[in-house]
Amino acid sequence: MTVQGQPRARAVVTPAGLLLLAITSVGWGFNWPVTKYLLGELPPLTLRGSTGVIGAGLLALLALLRGQSLRVPRKLWPRLLLAALLNVGCWMALMGLALLWLPASEAALIAYTMPVWASILAWPILGERPNGLRVISLVMAFAGLSAIMGGNGLATSIAKMPGIIMALGGSLGFALGTVLAKKLPLTLPPLSAAAWQIGVGCLPVAIAGLSIERTNLAALSQTGWILIVYATVIQFCVAYVAWFAALKRLPASVAAIGTMAVPVIGVVTSALALHEPLGIGQIAALGFTLGGVALATRS
Repeated sequence: MTVQGQPRARAVVTPAGLLLLAITSVGWGFNWPVTKYLLGELPPLTLRGSTGVIGAGLLALLALLRGQSLRVPRKLWPRLLLAALLNVGCWMALMGLALLWLPASEAALIAYTMPVWASILAWPILGERPNGLRVISLVMAFAGLSAIMGGNGLATSIAKMPGIIMALGGSLGFALGTVLAKKLPLTLPPLSAAAWQIGVGCLPVAIAGLSIERTNLAALSQTGWILIVYATVIQFCVAYVAWFAALKRLPASVAAIGTMAVPVIGVVTSALALHEPLGIGQIAALGFTLGGVALATRS
């Protein structure tokens, strides 16, 4: 962000920025197989909502320790609620439910079509007319989805359809929230903004989960407790802090393209840890999706 009337400072790629970006990508990438594993021990809404609320509390504490105010001006509350609903609540609930039908690798690939949808939604909302690169990125995103749907036969594709629809809904919601954030920005310190959005977005998800799902924490295995700590501390705190620190040290385009490592890590670690399939269909979907996202971020 630059101050109007001042020259734009040239962004420099620093080793520290790249290291922080790598920490972010690994933290978020590993979380896909972690979440998939935990869904075998906890129901989706309870898992996603409760870890988010605890993570938001830890982020708020970090914000205070770093001298960032948690105060939200009254005029920003409508924007905050909208951002929390789209960027967090919708994402957490729908992606958690999608993993009941989809392998973690395929859910991660669908999730990271988000930049493609954002580039398309920017036309009606921000007046940014789509160029050739955006159109090609959209075609490649659909090709990736087709590879996911058709990789293991028609019957398997039909069985996956609820998960695909939910994952697409989460991705589209996040994309809409991203575009609206440009039109209606949240002028809050980074950690404070993240803490509020995650907390406000995850609270209704946690309440819904605890109200309608049957949760037995006593049955959670030792591995499950370790992964709960990962999903709460590493995903929400370490990765988010590293992300904001990386944004200060890297050009936005480098940071955006760098996050493309997240679905790659998610696909590979899911195959290794959960023995999910990694065949021609998954590799084709990965290639199409990453290609589409790369074009979308460059357009």
